[in-house]
Amino acid sequence: MTTLRLISSMATKPLLADLAALYQRHAPGVLVQLESVGGVDAAKRVQAGEAFDAVVLASDAIDRLVASGHVLTGSRADLVLSGVAVAVPAGQPMPDISSEAALKAAILAAPTLGYSTGPSGVQLAKQFEAWGITEQIKDRIVQAKPGVPVGALIAQGEVALGFQQLSEMRGVAGITVLGPLPDAVQITTTFSGSVAATSAQAQAVRDLLAFWTSPACKTLKEEHGMHAA
Repeated sequence: MTTLRLISSMATKPLLADLAALYQRHAPGVLVQLESVGGVDAAKRVQAGEAFDAVVLASDAIDRLVASGHVLTGSRADLVLSGVAVAVPAGQPMPDISSEAALKAAILAAPTLGYSTGPSGVQLAKQFEAWGITEQIKDRIVQAKPGVPVGALIAQGEVALGFQQLSEMRGVAGITVLGPLPDAVQITTTFSGSVAATSAQAQAVRDLLAFWTSPACKTLKEEHGMHAA
């Protein structure tokens, strides 16, 4: 049995668990050992030289690891495109977010706002700046700690209006997902896999990533609220 140790951000944890199970049916001799943590922490651990075979993170994070020599050049495989959704605590009024103007109004009206330390949170902060509302809302922002789902903060009542990858919002008890961000301001993150420089099983990882980017995985990705890259 070949065991591949993989580290990822939380955004892809449920998807990768299902993709790993699918791959084991395709290649019974390969076991994928998955660990999912906050994306920032995952990158730091790879940079620190911890032994992994594969890394799945946002594509810009993978590119930085390529540049620093911690994953292999030329091994990046784009797996999924993931959009951001908006949610409120279950049972609470559901504001209109159907347009950019409606979303901005909902944000200005919310007593507390939550987003992650991941790529979606970074882009959302830039959108607030573009709208010129950063100063107006800064005291209402609750940023989830790495590895803590925004959905959990919404469910606990700490956040009245929360933003995170749709894949991380799906199935969270105690919240109502209003829907995706409007197309005009949607934040789409590409999540990519790569071979870790510490791996002694580079070809086995390449085979895994090739399968995960194949049409055989398209439906499973969509079931997790993502699209094939």
